[in-house]
Amino acid sequence: MRFTSFLATLGFLCCGFASASDLREIIERYTADRGSLSRLYRTCVSTPGAPPVCADEPSAARRARIQEFYGDWLARLEGLELDKLDQDGRIDWILFKNHLNHELRQLELEAKALAETAPLVPFAETVLALEQVRRRMEPLEPAKAAATVSALIKQIEAARKGEAKGGAGPNRFVANRAAGEVDRLRNTLKAWFGFYNGYDPLFTWWVDTPYKEADKALQDYAAFLREKIAGLKPGDRTAIVGNPIGREALLSELAYEMIPYSPEELIEIANQEYAWCEAEMKKAARDLGYGEDWRKALEHVKTKYVEPGQQPALIRDLALEAIDFIQKRDLVTVPPLVRDTWRMEMMSPERQLVNPFFLGGEMIIVSYPTNTMTYEQKLMSMRGNNRHFSHATVFHELIPGHYLQGFMAARYRTYRAPFSTAFVTEGWALHWELLLWGLNFHQSPEDRIGALFWRMHRSARIIFSLSFHLGKMSPEESIELLVTRVGHERDNATAEVRRSFDGSYGPLYQAAYMLGGLQIRALHRELVSSGKMTNRAFHDAILQENRIPVEMIRASLTKQKLGRDFRSSWRFYEAGGSR
Repeated sequence: MRFTSFLATLGFLCCGFASASDLREIIERYTADRGSLSRLYRTCVSTPGAPPVCADEPSAARRARIQEFYGDWLARLEGLELDKLDQDGRIDWILFKNHLNHELRQLELEAKALAETAPLVPFAETVLALEQVRRRMEPLEPAKAAATVSALIKQIEAARKGEAKGGAGPNRFVANRAAGEVDRLRNTLKAWFGFYNGYDPLFTWWVDTPYKEADKALQDYAAFLREKIAGLKPGDRTAIVGNPIGREALLSELAYEMIPYSPEELIEIANQEYAWCEAEMKKAARDLGYGEDWRKALEHVKTKYVEPGQQPALIRDLALEAIDFIQKRDLVTVPPLVRDTWRMEMMSPERQLVNPFFLGGEMIIVSYPTNTMTYEQKLMSMRGNNRHFSHATVFHELIPGHYLQGFMAARYRTYRAPFSTAFVTEGWALHWELLLWGLNFHQSPEDRIGALFWRMHRSARIIFSLSFHLGKMSPEESIELLVTRVGHERDNATAEVRRSFDGSYGPLYQAAYMLGGLQIRALHRELVSSGKMTNRAFHDAILQENRIPVEMIRASLTKQKLGRDFRSSWRFYEAGGSR
């Protein structure tokens, strides 16, 4: 077999090889250096039967060292002559500078947040100092270590008594964050103790008992903060509190993502998108004989679920339908290896508490009720994962959505991973929801309602997530929004809001779906609707850029001249435009 034929078989000639950037080696060096430094200040604690829990050390020493690191790299970057770089290099220069400035801003915001919780955790430096001595591998005096841990117990008790006296006190969000910090300090102390315990007999003789007392004191104090200050029920780790970051931090995140809109403007965009969806819902409801009562039509669609045990077959068929649809229309290259290697698994009941719907990538993880759920839980899960809702989301997770995207990101411009953004990760998949709607992929009224449900959901995500971080909406109000304005089952709405605010996703992540999709839709109009590119060339080109901000993808595809003074300015949203 000739070499070119072999490559074609693997799918590597589908789009052409990506050009090499002048900055590639520099960025790869930075990524490796940052990894080494980050791991130095990261504590991981293992528990039998569970994955390690890792967290960055919240110390001033760590922030100062990392701030110096970012500052050094920023100075090196500023010393490069931008005019001598190729287009890829200029894009990478802007991405790198944007990344470094964002990381420096994040350190400032982290310091501000820790200053808010410091009165609740006045003993933090005692724990961190023990770990820093261990990390520097300085000699340890077991008797002095025992004295330090014994003093720590008294500090924890003093802090608890101080807060128990009442007064104005912190708000529930600060208290809940402080409880999380106490948990991390407890893990840090556990890792410190585990390093010496059993290996140094004198250490164990001195420190074993005070350590156990300190560990219990930290555990009890975290519970005290959650229950007495944050107002959570004892032992309830499923309650939704969250951490509203405020307008200043939101603007910092938006600047990093190259979204030149204010949070308030984005909420208004979401309201406009929701209004369009509601009008289309009414049209589909009329087609089903429900007049303009789209909620009744939605209830009808929710009853169209398959029997237990049949969901995997439905998902398989929907995945193959989408692949066939896009290939017949030559919308994007699908390498044979992508088409042949996606897989499926079922989601555990525990994970469904946070993810009531699909998760995707190379493997689509299917959420559907199990025998351990109550009757009401089973019914909500089946209604929320009916065949028409699924018709609009299986391709989002697999092909041409997340799996195709992830496959290509692992093969093109991989050095750009530090600049990855959810506005492309999720926006790419959402763009396909918008595009396939326009290509009449959803032909029946039921399928159109399924697709519109998700678009209303994406709009609502922008509204409630940004409003929460602005301090204008509570988790409970967010749940109510999803139930009353989108039509979610309440358990599913609760899981969605918990997922949004439990700290596992960034503050803009939920807004990134629709907004990223709208960005790519605007670029599609500019380049494909105008006839400058075919659908296939456009989509293949985006995949080759890796998951960088859409404005930088636009700069690459349009050959935009870029200078040192670049500022994000692309106003991508066209109100009332054709959908």
